[in-house]
Amino acid sequence: MLAATTSALEKVIVGKPDQLRLALICLLAGGHLLIEDRPGVGKTTLALAMARVLGLEFRRIQFTSDLLPADIIGSTIYSRENEHFVFRPGPVFTNLLLADEINRASSKTQSALLEAMEERTISVDGRSERLPDPFFVVATQNPLSQIGTFALPESQLDRFLMRISLGLPGRLAERELLAGTDRREMLNRMPAVFSPPALLSAQKVARSAHVSDKLLDYVQQLVERTRTDPHLADGLSPRGALALLACARAAAVMRNRMHVLPEDVQQVFVAVAGHRLVPRAADQGVPHDHSAGAQIAERILRETAIINV
Repeated sequence: MLAATTSALEKVIVGKPDQLRLALICLLAGGHLLIEDRPGVGKTTLALAMARVLGLEFRRIQFTSDLLPADIIGSTIYSRENEHFVFRPGPVFTNLLLADEINRASSKTQSALLEAMEERTISVDGRSERLPDPFFVVATQNPLSQIGTFALPESQLDRFLMRISLGLPGRLAERELLAGTDRREMLNRMPAVFSPPALLSAQKVARSAHVSDKLLDYVQQLVERTRTDPHLADGLSPRGALALLACARAAAVMRNRMHVLPEDVQQVFVAVAGHRLVPRAADQGVPHDHSAGAQIAERILRETAIINV
């Protein structure tokens, strides 16, 4: 079923097999995905296609500078019929939430997603409401150089299990886009090949993939390198290390294996670590450069010796 899911997505998002696989690994690991790129490269299309092919309820929030936390999580209103206040759920109560252009909203509004992403619950007027299961946030982010954007704080970046970038399509992929069927029509006709119960079951399987002691040694070497690199102000935290291991397990299951190999860790390392690494310049008041963190993660991956498992 995972192979069928990948195949269905590749018909809509052409020429990006690595990014599609990472997005599915992120979902299989039970995390949230941040897609950072220029407008018009297929970020929103990817989120909608994932919801359609996986059979997930989908909602979208367009983040703007005037968006309020209540617009995301919901609010209590007075019911004249019942003569008391009732809770009206916001769009966060869904399976796959697209937070479109998340960095166009203020930090206060961005933080409204923190509890939902971490605890799968929201708090309103002293009461706690449970979100549906599965719950998956796909957030798109415009480059910080564009007008009207706000940098995501490190605390919120850390809630995203992975960060990927789609980039421009290659020449052949773009030709297929130009000559092929409109993507909106393809999305409308796309059948579900998965279901929420099947996804929950697959996530449970991914959590049980075996990790050997030698593989843990390799993971710890990578994590330690991020903490001692002279170009980094902050390396991976223990939560970041756990995220790396969870994604490596999911990557192994995507390859029909129930044991993790170094190649699984290598496949996900940059996507998991890049947005969590803070270059030295950020310690001096310069905004967090996500691309710089990814470049350092790539170098650390190249320079760290692979352990035979």
